[in-house]
Amino acid sequence: MEEKIKLITKSIKKKGGSEIVSIDLQSIENSPCSFFVICNANSNRQINAIAKGIEENTIEKFKTKAWHKEGLNTDWVLLDYIDIVIHIFKPETRKFYDLVGLWGDGKIKTI
Repeated sequence: MEEKIKLITKSIKKKGGSEIVSIDLQSIENSPCSFFVICNANSNRQINAIAKGIEENTIEKFKTKAWHKEGLNTDWVLLDYIDIVIHIFKPETRKFYDLVGLWGDGKIKTI
């Protein structure tokens, strides 16, 4: 799992994503997945570029596709890999939904 998170964060950084955080949710009962990876992007175009970069790299390295994708061409894209769910936000949208605050019982790591 750690190797997947490293690849995802590397993909985010390569496309200029910022304020990257991972949240380990494994100790939280009934959590939707094992980890969240959350980052900022400055535009819808950058959000889509980050999502595409993550998808290309996970297919190449792990031979796996996202189980579910939501929000392409919006202020918040979600990529669901079952064990890891990636959230790519515009800063104002990220602040509004405050996933770090909502899931603050998990182990938060700034990357």
